[in-house]
Amino acid sequence: MHTHTLDCGRSLPLLEDNMTLRDVAYLPYADPDDFIREVTDLIWVQRDISHIYDNYEPNSIVHGPLGTATGVEQVVQGSMMRIAQTPSHVGQAEDVIWEARGDDAFLSSHLVLGIDPIPTTTGLVTVRSRTIANCLYRRGRMVEEWVVRDSLAHCLQMGIDPAQAARAATFVGYTPGFSEPPPQDVLACGDSGPRPDDHRAECETVLAMIDGVWNRRNLSLVGEYFERDLVLSTVGDRTVVRPHGYQEDFLRLIQAFPDAVFEVRDVQTHHAERYGGLRVAVVWKMVGRYTGVADYGPLTGERIELLGVSQFQFHRGRIVREVRIFDTVGLIAQIDATRGEREFVFDNLY
Repeated sequence: MHTHTLDCGRSLPLLEDNMTLRDVAYLPYADPDDFIREVTDLIWVQRDISHIYDNYEPNSIVHGPLGTATGVEQVVQGSMMRIAQTPSHVGQAEDVIWEARGDDAFLSSHLVLGIDPIPTTTGLVTVRSRTIANCLYRRGRMVEEWVVRDSLAHCLQMGIDPAQAARAATFVGYTPGFSEPPPQDVLACGDSGPRPDDHRAECETVLAMIDGVWNRRNLSLVGEYFERDLVLSTVGDRTVVRPHGYQEDFLRLIQAFPDAVFEVRDVQTHHAERYGGLRVAVVWKMVGRYTGVADYGPLTGERIELLGVSQFQFHRGRIVREVRIFDTVGLIAQIDATRGEREFVFDNLY
């Protein structure tokens, strides 16, 4: 097996003669879509938790709402606890956006609609929430993951104060690499490595929207990048429609962090009729200081890093849908970590 150094400073193995991406990346499945859906179902629905040892590298890296975890044992233990808390869980794949990463790897963005019947003292509550897991698989094994969950939906539907849920969590921080400046040319090489130059026009549309609307705060541009009948699915299991609704939702997100900047860390695209055509997935990080509206308790003035993933669906060159997920409970835990124990209750959050 030979190696070569890529422009972004990473070395990837090259395939031997007569080998294909499928031979080394996702056999015995037909494509990465089948691979991701079947493996996820095996672990989370059929409860074969031990398959995680076969699926993840021993030193795998997972960036989640509470920071970065390293090692397969943390994945096994975390998955086991989540499965125990939702024994009747069904995770329905809404989308799998995948793209090759070199000759022996792929990056998948797996949108999962979770349906969780949970018994309570007052009866059975069915919690509906979304998760997006971006996974970098090399030679059939997961080496790095970026995962976000709609924890706010769980809290709201279960009648739990998100602040109370956050007090049971500990923010450990991200690895230095994830806190470094974003890639200089994310369309050539993101955090997951070099990518093919596929669907550049749509990718550039998404990047221009994030720069103009999200970072420069020119909300009047929403109508230029999105269809009039746009749909935004976001945290709290909420659905927002039309440009005006999109603008209001974005203002609600940043009002606590008025200096927030959105960094694009990775991009991938895929076209499949099964999922409505062309989609673009973006891993982003919001960096800002908690100095604005006190949505999460007393202001701290401290810096936060919010990991998020958005999936954009295109039709005739314009965005018709965005699914935007980030972890609200993880955000609160991060804020709490900057000030110690504080008692507060939400009154402004959605």
